[in-house]
Amino acid sequence: MSIRTERVAALLKSDLGEILQQEYQYDAMLTITNVRVSPDLMQAHVYLSIFSTAGDQSEVFDFIQEKTPEIRKKLAARIRHQVRRIPEIHFHLDDTAEYVEKIDSLFRKINQQKSGKKGDSGQSGGESGQ
Repeated sequence: MSIRTERVAALLKSDLGEILQQEYQYDAMLTITNVRVSPDLMQAHVYLSIFSTAGDQSEVFDFIQEKTPEIRKKLAARIRHQVRRIPEIHFHLDDTAEYVEKIDSLFRKINQQKSGKKGDSGQSGGESGQ
């Protein structure tokens, strides 16, 4: 990414974060984890992490997607003097935390299996010597 796209992405991340936290909480904690802006600055892919008290992320995500035009207008009011055109916003669920947890659990399983095999090989070696 060029310096300009990085600056626009950082601007969008901070302003969208404030907009979402102030007006679109919807019984959930919303966090913008990443913003990727196209080289022409016309598309912005916003990755959301949703921690819902009800436990249903899809309902919160659908609500945010439904409100995307309204959110874009509020964003335009904030950044209209800093960019020529307001990028189209595409929200995506960020499943990084779930992915990290899944990989971590796989590593734990592998470690448990290794420690179990070490214990088994030590016991079987002792029994064959008797």
